[in-house]
Amino acid sequence: MYTYKNIFVITLLLIGQLALSQTPNLGETPSQEMLSSWDTTIDPLGRGLPDGSGTAEEGQPVFLMKCAACHGLEGEGLINDRLVGGHGTIGSDRAVKTVGSYWPYATTLYDYIRRAMPYINPHSLSDQEVYQLTAYILYMNEIIEADERLDKNNLANIEMPNRLNFFSYEYELP
Repeated sequence: MYTYKNIFVITLLLIGQLALSQTPNLGETPSQEMLSSWDTTIDPLGRGLPDGSGTAEEGQPVFLMKCAACHGLEGEGLINDRLVGGHGTIGSDRAVKTVGSYWPYATTLYDYIRRAMPYINPHSLSDQEVYQLTAYILYMNEIIEADERLDKNNLANIEMPNRLNFFSYEYELP
C-alpha cells in the first residue's frame, strides 16, 4: 500500500529525473554575455545586493512552490539539506548545521540562493523571489518577523545567531 510519504518521494524522484533529462546546453562553451550575467558578488556587508525586497509572508508560497520538494514543507530537509533548527548544537558532538544555527551572515544566504537554487535550475529566481525566500528562511529560523521587509539597505544588518563564531580579516561586523 502506498502512503502519502511514498507517493511524495516517488513524485520527487520522477520530477528530478525529468528535470535532469531536459538540461540544455551541457558541453557548450558559455558566451561572454552569459558569463557576465552570472558574475555577481555579494559580500557580508551587503555590497553588490540588487534592488528588490521581500517578506516571509511573500516568501512562503515561493518556498512551497520552488523549494519544499527538496528541503521539506517546513525546511526540515528531504533529499537536500535541512534549513531550520539546530539552535545551540554547534560545538556539540551532534552539531546540526542549518541557516539558523550555523550561517554567519544573512547576505551569504541571499547570495547562495541566488547563485545555486533551485538545484535543478540555478540562477533562475528573480531578485525579488530571492529576497522573499531569504526572508522566509530567516523567519522559519525565528531570526526575523513574518512581516519584516528585507532589501539591500537592511539585509546586512540582520544579526545571525552564530555570527560571532566566525572570524573575518577583511570585514567588520555591522
